[in-house]
Amino acid sequence: MIKTLRISFSLRNTYRVNGILYSLKQLPLIKKLLPDVLYGVRGLKIFANILSALWEVVSIFLGKFLYLLLMVALPMGLYHQVPARALFLHLLVCLTVIGAFANTYLFDPGRDKYYAMILLRMDAREYTLVNYAYAMGKLVIGMLPFVLWFGMGEGVPLWICLLLPLFVAGAKLISAAFSLRSYQKKGRITNENGLGKYMWLFILFMLGVAYGLPAVGVVLPVWGSVAILLAAILLGCVGLRKVLTFPLYRPMYQELLAKTLNQMDEIGNISKQQSQRLISADGNITSNKKGFEYLNDLFVKRHQKILWRSSKRLAFVCLCLILGALLVFRLSPDFREATNGLLLIYLPYFVFIMYAINRGTNFTRALFMNCDHSLLTYSFYKQPKFVLKLFQIRLWEIIKVNLLPALVIGPGLALLLFASGGTDNPLNYGVLIVSILCLSVFFSVHYLTIYYLLQPYNAGTETKSATYQVVLSATYFVCFFMMRLKMPTLTFGLWTIAFCLLYCVVACVLIYRLAPKTFRLRP
Repeated sequence: MIKTLRISFSLRNTYRVNGILYSLKQLPLIKKLLPDVLYGVRGLKIFANILSALWEVVSIFLGKFLYLLLMVALPMGLYHQVPARALFLHLLVCLTVIGAFANTYLFDPGRDKYYAMILLRMDAREYTLVNYAYAMGKLVIGMLPFVLWFGMGEGVPLWICLLLPLFVAGAKLISAAFSLRSYQKKGRITNENGLGKYMWLFILFMLGVAYGLPAVGVVLPVWGSVAILLAAILLGCVGLRKVLTFPLYRPMYQELLAKTLNQMDEIGNISKQQSQRLISADGNITSNKKGFEYLNDLFVKRHQKILWRSSKRLAFVCLCLILGALLVFRLSPDFREATNGLLLIYLPYFVFIMYAINRGTNFTRALFMNCDHSLLTYSFYKQPKFVLKLFQIRLWEIIKVNLLPALVIGPGLALLLFASGGTDNPLNYGVLIVSILCLSVFFSVHYLTIYYLLQPYNAGTETKSATYQVVLSATYFVCFFMMRLKMPTLTFGLWTIAFCLLYCVVACVLIYRLAPKTFRLRP
């Protein structure tokens, strides 16, 4: 067992270390200092191994903390009409039921399983059980301190908090045993990386139960949640027996890994085929424009489904939410008063919302796969004046795509503020509208700018820029932490408008100076 665990660690650590070294080699300032024979430098390997070990330790706790914070603790602040103790247990029970089927730890067909079971011919049963025990141990150990912290903070008794990690593990064991029995009896394989439509419907239903019922004052009583906890722990012990005695791990994983690896090999072709199906092949599409305006106009007209369909859907959903909120205002005065207060101090929250609905990454990916992928092989296309001209044309196009939902959200928020009781300072209405529009323009400029400055794709449409990924991750974390910021709408809105205008100017200067050199196919 110890030897199997050690080999498993070595396999995972090897390709994790190689990934770290590759990422270091892609960073623009560091790569010049690193030698070409990077993977043979002992000191760098030791450094990468230290980073890998630190990440293994951090991953035990970080994921559990973020899960409880984002999925349980923060949403609890939205519900004030139900007891906090019952709400905490209600959310955790519903989300655990989802995770029991969507993330079992047993049916994740990763590369490490392929290397160990197929290439190295390791004992499939021993390898599976050792790694499954390790994963479940990490789950219990990583979850326990944060369940105690968040749970006891909401008034949940200590003994219930101590049972919660065991409940999560028990639920996963029940699901794993059920899936193993299904394979043994019917030959049906579970792949948690490829959930079916019925599973997605179940997940959506459980999310509705988790977050929808508390909105109308309905949650599981504490005794009901405790009964589910105890039942899951007991049934998990029964499931553990099935996991330990299951005799068909090797044939099951051979079939599962074969299907998965074939899908991974074909994913590029599938993505390209799906992309092509969304492109209009109508030969009658034409344009009266000239030069690059003609090229961009044809691109937009043939990619209407990729560029505009999601934007129109988002605008429609936002409109429905605003109308729904207006209806609730008429039915619930308390909700109206609470919304008014939120709109006057929680404008920073909409930074993350505008980030989430912005279609910048989809736009730039479509540009590369269906246009720049081919044209960047021609020297004329990389001339500075043409790069800058096309950037200006595309920037206006992506701004138009993203402005559609923003034109619903901005005036919609001003309308909600007025309908919920209004404000003493009429400037708040204008700031709400203009700041949302500026955020939409900001993200449009941001994504197109980093595409031109860091062009991340190679000729095979693979992402090869670690810097690009770092910038995307940094954008996410900044927008995420904005949700924790409370500031008067007028103050934050004016700062937002000023920052967006300044960013647009700086981005255009950088494009003018650097894009002709950086907008290239990656090797």
